[in-house]
Amino acid sequence: QTAKELGINPNTLHTWISKYSKPSQSRPVVKRTDEHLYDELKRLKKENTRLKEERDILKKAAAYFAQENQ
Repeated sequence: QTAKELGINPNTLHTWISKYSKPSQSRPVVKRTDEHLYDELKRLKKENTRLKEERDILKKAAAYFAQENQ
């Protein structure tokens, strides 16, 4: 009945249903839980802190070598 209302072949509708009702196997489904997101946030904050420390050290080193070359 639906195929008739849409003006398409019933086999076409069946093909569409089969194709789009199943999850695609090309991309895995990742269930993100609050705990997973919390762990990711914690990891990113730790990495951000480390990168800021590295940046500050490089700034000080650049300033030191800039003075030394004058």
